Amino acid sequence: MTLEFKAQNDLERQLLAAQQGEISEQEFMHALLTSQVFMPIHDKYGIGGLQGSASAVPLSLPTEDDFDAIILFTSPERAKPFLQDFPGYEGGLLAEFTWVLEKIGAGHGISLNPGLEAGLDMAPDTVAQLAAESGE
Repeated sequence: MTLEFKAQNDLERQLLAAQQGEISEQEFMHALLTSQVFMPIHDKYGIGGLQGSASAVPLSLPTEDDFDAIILFTSPERAKPFLQDFPGYEGGLLAEFTWVLEKIGAGHGISLNPGLEAGLDMAPDTVAQLAAESGE
């Protein structure tokens, strides 16, 4: 049984509006560039859920198109069901999407809200274009 996705924040409202054709893809990408996202992080040295930047590793998964996609969510709550299958990634950090673009480097794609009705996959060339537009 699939539950209807109900937007819980502005980014989710923008994502649903884009999927329903109420706003353009460009408008959504602008909203994404000015939003925070949740990045699951594996940190074997974390203490009490706090992440140490030197040892933090974002969750990435291989795609059918032969590139790795960094996994992001529109909120920490959206990540919980997905992350049950990835022990060690229970924690993470909220970060500006532009910061994520700066940190992930070339050659990675992004999967926003994987497994959810309101989700989006971006190939590495799209990620690179967004990084360039954001001034990175």
